[in-house]
Amino acid sequence: MEAEFIKLYKENPDSRKISKIVSVLRKGGLVIYPSDTIYGLGCDIFNNRAVDRVKHIKGEKGKNNNLAFICYDLSHLSVYTRNVSTPVFKLMKKTLPGPYTFILNSSSKVPKILNAHKKTVGIRIPDNEIPRIIVKELGNPIVTTSIHDDDDILEYSTDPELIYEKYKKIVDIVIDGGYGGNEPSTVIDCSEDEIRVLREGKGDIHNYL
Repeated sequence: MEAEFIKLYKENPDSRKISKIVSVLRKGGLVIYPSDTIYGLGCDIFNNRAVDRVKHIKGEKGKNNNLAFICYDLSHLSVYTRNVSTPVFKLMKKTLPGPYTFILNSSSKVPKILNAHKKTVGIRIPDNEIPRIIVKELGNPIVTTSIHDDDDILEYSTDPELIYEKYKKIVDIVIDGGYGGNEPSTVIDCSEDEIRVLREGKGDIHNYL
C-alpha cells in the first residue's frame, strides 16, 4: 500500500488533514513532513515499533541513533530533559521556534522510548506551523530525523514530489508543504557546563551567545 500524499499550507494547515495525520501517527505510522530547515521523517515517540521502523530506514542501530524530538513548545522540557540551566533555558526562549537543535540531558523516560542507553536527547521546535500543530494535537513530541538525498551535490531532498516517489512504499504519509531547504538545523550541545556548537547550520547562534 502506497503512502498518502497530503498538501498543507504552513500559514493555515487544514485541521481535518492534521487530524488524519495524527490518527496515522497514533497507529504507529511514519510521516514525512516539512520544517523550517529540511524535510524530516517522524513518528510518535511512544510507539516503539514505529521508532524501530525509523531506525531501520536510517540504518541506525541502538546507541548510534541520532534521533531528536519535535516539540510544540518549551513545556515538554520538564518531562523529557533534566538539569536545564537558567542560561540555557533563556537561550532557547530567545531562539525557538527556530532552526536549532538543542542537545540536552535526557530524563529517565527517553531511553525507554528509544530503546537506547543515550544520556542526551535533541530538542527541536521548528518555525513551521505544520509539524508544531501536529505535535500539539498528538499531545506529545514526535521522533524526527532528516531525509537525505542520494545526489552527490544535494545532501538533503527538497522536492516533496520526489520525496514521495522515493519513500511512498516505506512510509504512510508524505506531507507536501512546498519546497524544503537544503541546510539543516544548527546543533548546540548544552548537556555540559560549556555550550558548544556541534554543527553550523541554518541558524546563527553566535549572536545569542
